[in-house]
Amino acid sequence: MAYESSQGRAARRGMTIPQILATVMGAIYTIIGIAGFFVTGFDNFASEQGDSLLGFDVNPLHNIVHLVIGVAGLVLSRRLAGARTYGWLLFVGYGAVFIYGLVVDKSSSANFLALNSADDGLHLLTSLAGLVTALWPVRRRAAMMSDMSATVDPRDRRLSR
Repeated sequence: MAYESSQGRAARRGMTIPQILATVMGAIYTIIGIAGFFVTGFDNFASEQGDSLLGFDVNPLHNIVHLVIGVAGLVLSRRLAGARTYGWLLFVGYGAVFIYGLVVDKSSSANFLALNSADDGLHLLTSLAGLVTALWPVRRRAAMMSDMSATVDPRDRRLSR
């Protein structure tokens, strides 16, 4: 049995790498948003002192943000243009939250998302993942190329009529 890369299988289904990345990030953020409510409940909605979820501080507002970002990724990943848009949104949005996390006093009420140092690192990585999603090069459909090769005369590489 011949080895087929995951990119080859995804291309056969019509998904590109940016779409796969957007789907994966969307699913992860959706799961994190839901799991966050099991940790925080709905009390202290925008408290600067959040509860810990795998070392990351979250509060209910932070959970809602994760859910919105996750669902947006799942919806926008259906088309390449949407996946790229999602990538740009992650890059800009999480880049801004990363910078905000560096400058905000973590113990003040200005820290309405209950950010901690672990969040800052994750926001930087998410921003960079968004940039990768937005800029990943995509080859146009390989299937179209194989269809075209069937109409090419192999002896002179002219299109058969």
